[in-house]
Amino acid sequence: MASIIDFTDICKTFKVPERTKGKWSTFKNFFARKHKLIHALKNVTFEVEEGDIVGYIGPNGAGKSTTIKIMSGILTPTSGTCKINGLVPWKNRREFVKNIGVVFGQRSQLWWDVPVIDSFELLRDIYKIPKDEFDQTLKILDKALNLEDLLGRPLRQLSLGQKMKCELAGSLLHRPKILFLDEPTIGLDAVTKLAVRDFIKFINKEWHTTIILTTHDMSDIEALTNKIILIGKGQILYQGSFDNIKSKYSSAKTIEVEFSKDYDNVELDGYTVVSHNKKYATLKNLPSTEFHTKDFVNQITKKYEVVDFQVSSLSVDEILAKLYKEFELSER
Repeated sequence: MASIIDFTDICKTFKVPERTKGKWSTFKNFFARKHKLIHALKNVTFEVEEGDIVGYIGPNGAGKSTTIKIMSGILTPTSGTCKINGLVPWKNRREFVKNIGVVFGQRSQLWWDVPVIDSFELLRDIYKIPKDEFDQTLKILDKALNLEDLLGRPLRQLSLGQKMKCELAGSLLHRPKILFLDEPTIGLDAVTKLAVRDFIKFINKEWHTTIILTTHDMSDIEALTNKIILIGKGQILYQGSFDNIKSKYSSAKTIEVEFSKDYDNVELDGYTVVSHNKKYATLKNLPSTEFHTKDFVNQITKKYEVVDFQVSSLSVDEILAKLYKEFELSER
């Protein structure tokens, strides 16, 4: 399948003023202000195929938002090349924006004090969408997102989840080939979050929309994406499926054991004891020990009288934390 996004050796450097202490230094800054360079992106390269749902992840300050702004044409890179749907975003702005949609979780493209339908009508005029096509698309979006009761109300009167549904609909009225989603489920309740996820899957399947998703919610990544790109300190650290990451860490198990009597000490070859309190112990297998239920049962029952045990794998958030730790990343 052909690439719809080609991001090659992109660098982005920002020149920012240095903060200085002391009255004299502050006075001197009026005449000769010192600056420092911040390297937000360093030779970032990746490809996205048409129809992909890509999770673009990394800690705060990693370079995610800078990448999205370059791909949407808001920023111009310091160096490197980027072609999206055959166009350079910051050079072919007018033609380029016809085929992209952008939703930022903390910003709105709709007008605050007017009914949502009026905002949609304005967007129809901006994108020059034929009325019959607009009506057909709005009908599909209304059915998928249950918008009927929201269209006549001003944006300011809607809840966070209702606003997000309207933002998604507004970004898709012109049926873009590519949709950039920045934290689309932030702050949403569980029911609305599931509805938004189902809608993202719907437009990807029915309209073959390519989606770039940035989020800190790893359940979104697990539920939606077929590929993840991990960025840290302005550099791409991993590209591939989330299943590959999960399989890498799936051997890490936590085993909670209940004994029939009190034990002063619990030891088991190949396992580390996380906690122990008389009849209860929590163990984890060492990285060198692959967990097999039968082998574990045979080994522990030879030394201790076991009533029950429960085995659990790492959660998606724990997997992400391990991934960050592996690349020496941390939330900033």
